[in-house]
Amino acid sequence: MLRLIGLCLLLASSISFARLPDFTELVEEASPAVVNISTTQKMKSRFSGNMDMPQGVPEIFRHFFGVPGQPGPRGGVPNPSQERTSLGSGFIVSKDGYILTNNHVISEADQIFVRLNDRRELEAKLIGSDPSSDLALLKVEADNLPKLEMGDSEKLKVGEWVVAIGSPFGFDYSVTAGIVSAKGRSLPNENYVPFIQTDVAINPGNSGGPLFNLDGEVVGINSQIYTRSGGFMGLSFAIPMNVAMEVVEQLKESGMVTRGWLGVVIQEVDKELAESFGLKKAAGALVSQIVQGGPANLAGVQPGDIITEFNGRDVVLSSDLPHLVGRVRPGTQAEVKVIRHGKAKTLKVEIGTLPQDGLAQAPSPKPKSSIDSNRLGIVVDDLTPAQKKQWDTEGVLVKSVGQGAGANSGLVTGDIITMIYGEMIRNTTEFNNVVKQLPTNRSVPMRIVRRGAAMFIPLRVKN
Repeated sequence: MLRLIGLCLLLASSISFARLPDFTELVEEASPAVVNISTTQKMKSRFSGNMDMPQGVPEIFRHFFGVPGQPGPRGGVPNPSQERTSLGSGFIVSKDGYILTNNHVISEADQIFVRLNDRRELEAKLIGSDPSSDLALLKVEADNLPKLEMGDSEKLKVGEWVVAIGSPFGFDYSVTAGIVSAKGRSLPNENYVPFIQTDVAINPGNSGGPLFNLDGEVVGINSQIYTRSGGFMGLSFAIPMNVAMEVVEQLKESGMVTRGWLGVVIQEVDKELAESFGLKKAAGALVSQIVQGGPANLAGVQPGDIITEFNGRDVVLSSDLPHLVGRVRPGTQAEVKVIRHGKAKTLKVEIGTLPQDGLAQAPSPKPKSSIDSNRLGIVVDDLTPAQKKQWDTEGVLVKSVGQGAGANSGLVTGDIITMIYGEMIRNTTEFNNVVKQLPTNRSVPMRIVRRGAAMFIPLRVKN
């Protein structure tokens, strides 16, 4: 009996072991097209670091960078020549020498060098870079180079095995493996990349290297890690290959990237806002402000519209919309499905070209209380002509906020109320008339302008 049990356990173990993937063939075929990238840059500082963290990126989302001035592979040491060498990875995308890597690997470099698998070292020319997607396209003068096959990142599934090859800490052609943890992740200050999240071990030097599926196709470019210590903690993020190849084509054509622009300011739809707009679930991107003369404005999109689909793709979170819009070529017509006054409406929009800060997120309201007044517990006043001109809006100015519905909704002194429950508010008379008619114990949407930024907040009057 014991012998039978032991045989069964051995058989079960063998079956389980047989299901684990074997990466050896993938690595042998793909490694020759993976490259090591180093750069030099004239430095004003007396220290040279191995990868400084870019400005604007929160500390916890390090771009594989070290701390300047600290010794060791993550930091810098005094450099009499005042040059800095940074190490990263990349991969060959065409036999005639085009190489893809991260923008932050080569940013502000005076010289870029590529070391191939056969130990050749070639100087590379920067064809173009795109800080918004953190991608850069390089070119070396060589023929018949090994190249990698590009995969369809849209077909990736959560839980699928993936493999990374790169040069962490300068250890060339290191292989790490894991699974896809999530897709479509939005990171701080990264509006236009729906990142692939994995648990593949990524460290300084992996940056810009390829992420493979089990067919040996490149499905992503390793770009960022989430860390509290500066090293790998189980969360890494890759740029989807479909996004990267769209960037590559534009960089080849013009050396720069243009993105689609809708011309709206959006905010998240939480549970209370969804209830106030009569939605069954919290989903979509709530339009809190329209850029006058922008594509959305010309197509008839209105503040208070909730965008639920863009070109047939669902918009579940507000952060989904910039990803979708940014990938559309300017001048292209797109279909935008919105919910307006509880009814679905489809609009055709001719997508514009993204200017700086073309698609922003509205800030979240913070509650505050002061003194008591009317049904909402607030005191309002008409806007002066100067205030209307300053904020480019009509409405009423919140002079004070006491206990009550106004404070509970998040109103603060200085807010400008422009719309309540779908009714435009241009003066105190219209404000008072609308407030009197508000339903009791039901959330309704209220649009405000706070320090120049428009947003919707849910308002619930209890009496």
